[in-house]
Amino acid sequence: MNTLKLRRVAIDTHKENVAYLHRDCTVYRTEGFQALSKIEIHRAENHAPVIAVLNVVDDDSITAPGQLGLCEQAFAQLGLEEGAAVTAAHAKPPLSLAAVHRKIAGERLAFDDYLAISKDIVANRYSRIEMAAFLVACAETGMEREEVLYLTRSMIETGERLEWGEPLVADKHCVGGIPGNRTSMLVVPIVAAHGMLIPKTSSRAITSPAGTADTMEVLARVNLEMERLHRIVRKHRACLVWGGTARLAPLDDILIAVERPLSLDSAGQMTASILSKKIAAGSTHLLIDIPVGPSAKGRSSLTAMRLRKLFEYVGDRLGLHLEVVLTDGRQPIGRGIGPVLESRDVMQVLNNHPDAPSDLREKSLRLAGRILEFDPDVRGGQGYAIARDILDSGRALEKMQAIIEAQGRNDSTPQPGHLQHRVLAARGGLVRSIDNLQMARIARLAGAPLDKGAGVDLHKKLGDAVEAGEPLYTIHAEFPADFQFAREAASQESGYRIGGEP
Repeated sequence: MNTLKLRRVAIDTHKENVAYLHRDCTVYRTEGFQALSKIEIHRAENHAPVIAVLNVVDDDSITAPGQLGLCEQAFAQLGLEEGAAVTAAHAKPPLSLAAVHRKIAGERLAFDDYLAISKDIVANRYSRIEMAAFLVACAETGMEREEVLYLTRSMIETGERLEWGEPLVADKHCVGGIPGNRTSMLVVPIVAAHGMLIPKTSSRAITSPAGTADTMEVLARVNLEMERLHRIVRKHRACLVWGGTARLAPLDDILIAVERPLSLDSAGQMTASILSKKIAAGSTHLLIDIPVGPSAKGRSSLTAMRLRKLFEYVGDRLGLHLEVVLTDGRQPIGRGIGPVLESRDVMQVLNNHPDAPSDLREKSLRLAGRILEFDPDVRGGQGYAIARDILDSGRALEKMQAIIEAQGRNDSTPQPGHLQHRVLAARGGLVRSIDNLQMARIARLAGAPLDKGAGVDLHKKLGDAVEAGEPLYTIHAEFPADFQFAREAASQESGYRIGGEP
């Protein structure tokens, strides 16, 4: 194999290892490499290779002949300085791909199959196309509940696990699908103020306009080193951070990067994703929120109950104390949809502001109350009153401010997008329904969650009276193109159904 000089290419390829060879490079020609093929990059010494997908370039400023360029992630994995000598060879196809082909054909896979697939993906032996094939196969051919258990176990085993040394480590998670549902940012400070341990690690948004990590990032840092995370939790009994930096079930973050552009979020993948992250984060007691509504992930009580049983089956076999609650998912929770607008709602509730959205407050208190009842010293039925007292007294706000300071307060708080458009009611009457999916779609088209200030601010909720020409919601965007996309989507379908007389 011919030697190449290593070059760092300053491109963030978002969890995919990418290598760059010049078309006129001798090695490219003699080895018979092709664009999008996988190659192994070897150090001069006897170390494990880094595997990357090959891109071919014609621009010497990216990579010149005789050089091998690596994206930021792959360069960091190799651990060499620029100019170091490396060699490249064809990568052997991962053996676990045979199991993926069997899954595509509709076969049931064993635990060893899922573990082999998980290990190969974490080791960057899969391309995005191969990962997409695996995800689509699992979603379309279906996964039996034992397979969901196998995938969850394999996701846990291919990452690190946190140990807190306490018998009760609480957490909660909503399966999503309801815009503005930022209850975690209220539940965590309430529960922590009571004294229970609740280290909250969250994923980024997959198909929604914001996840807990995206919204918390408006207020404070969420990418924390493990040592700092431990210090914060030991001192404040809680945190609100992104789980990706802790290498907790890292396969989950890799698959989410593929699921996001496909808007793919099947029940089996979702269950494995949530439970693997929670168990890896050291949780012993978990509350799952499944919203039920025509445009929620639980479209009906029957669908929600099936999902509930799947969570309970997997959680029970992994030794997790798990409770599932079905909640009202007929409309967005709170008023804001998008990181900045949702963080505003959260802080209004914590400050007991008169304009705070009552539905967000009420749901958060009910969920926090259920978690407080995990405490053996709290009687059943008392949790809600304790949670309400903690919130009303200001102790929850005090705890949240302490968490924000410990994680690193965001000094330059983003503001709602300066481009604004009010969507008006075409007729008068009562708000009969609000389409969660359409409201989330409009907010994402406006730029959320990547643009923190983008999103939708609701002015009317279910049952509210509205007059013709009265604003239903306001679209916020940072960039003209996103602004136009969101406006066009709202003009075609507002997401609101208005009928009857006020």
